[in-house]
Amino acid sequence: MFEKKMLACAIRGMGFLGALAAPSLVHAGFVEDSQVSLGMRNFYIDRDFKQSDAPQSRVGSWSQGFDFRAISGYTEGPVQFGLDLSAQYAVRLDGGGGRGPDGIIPFHRSEGEQARDYGRAALTAKMRFSNTEVKLGEHRPKLPVVFLDDSRQLITTYHGLSIESKEIDRLTLTAGRFTEISSRESSGREKMYLFNGPDIRFRSDGLNFGGATYAFTPAFSATYFYGQLEDIYDQHYFGLAHNADLGNGYKLKTDLRYFHNSEDGDAYYGDIDNRSYGALTSLSKNFHSVAVGYQRMLGDNAFPTISGYAPQPFLVNWSTIAFIKPSERSWQLRYDYDFAGVGVPGLKLMTRYLRGTGIDRGALDDNVESERNIFLGYVIQNGPLKGLGIEGRNINVKTRYGADFDENRLITTYTWNF
Repeated sequence: MFEKKMLACAIRGMGFLGALAAPSLVHAGFVEDSQVSLGMRNFYIDRDFKQSDAPQSRVGSWSQGFDFRAISGYTEGPVQFGLDLSAQYAVRLDGGGGRGPDGIIPFHRSEGEQARDYGRAALTAKMRFSNTEVKLGEHRPKLPVVFLDDSRQLITTYHGLSIESKEIDRLTLTAGRFTEISSRESSGREKMYLFNGPDIRFRSDGLNFGGATYAFTPAFSATYFYGQLEDIYDQHYFGLAHNADLGNGYKLKTDLRYFHNSEDGDAYYGDIDNRSYGALTSLSKNFHSVAVGYQRMLGDNAFPTISGYAPQPFLVNWSTIAFIKPSERSWQLRYDYDFAGVGVPGLKLMTRYLRGTGIDRGALDDNVESERNIFLGYVIQNGPLKGLGIEGRNINVKTRYGADFDENRLITTYTWNF
């Protein structure tokens, strides 16, 4: 059934692209400026829970994914038009019933096993005039109040309308409304809800957002964004970013970020009281980088997240366990190294340690949780396999009142550009 839906969508999209590409309708730029690619990702994940009373000792899967994208150019004229096509598909390779829900492959509870395959396809119509672009359809946003998820197999996407304008020098304005989400383990679309709420009580009719980024200088910028998940929460974001050249090869990057969250409208999930601030600064020279981050949650509630565990990487300590619990204080120490410094370009290491304390869990005191990451990746630089990426990730989580686990991921990626 899914394959038929995807094929039908692709045929409709290609048919429309062909009609637009007729010489009487469109400048050659519509075709000449187009980009067609097929991204492939082989993804293995294994999470091993360490506590003796874990409901399930291990979860994980092995899958092969495909991400086809046909991004058109624009027609000529003062108002220009284009159309994009996206199709994602993944097949489970582990050959058995899998090891329970893993947040990647859809899990059929009635059958007690993961789906054999899943995927989705969508179109995005776009219009451009002057330095303003309007898109209607599927989106992959990277905004402070709504962000895609590219951390597993299929990419989380949103559906609706967005506008981005750069009519004023150094100022970028963004606004839009998303009515549905396609989460990373879903073949379809759904209305959004509060993921870390008590239960799925109600779903919102849409996420409205708007914001601006202004670059005071090439090295210093400020950002404000507002997000409203209707009848669930309001969200305000303020951010400052600064890059300093300290001389002698040293560079210092600093990010300051603040969120204010409260309930909205009918407050489907009750009162929401959360504020957070964070600071992340990194010092780099040549092939080395060291970063230190601090994050604080204030208020009675955890930081609100959207259905499907949509990520919030604008929180400086966002990670596998996120460090977003009520009243939590967290810090991180991170080190990055590019092995081009020893003659191995394409090989990179990232390792970090994060620790959270002061979590409000009622009568449970002395709350502590920690996470350690080691990511090692290599991208082949030359030869017939140029661009092939291989990455291994090891994640270790320890908590005072929660699930301890070791997680290993092995990811292979390659993109064909046609």
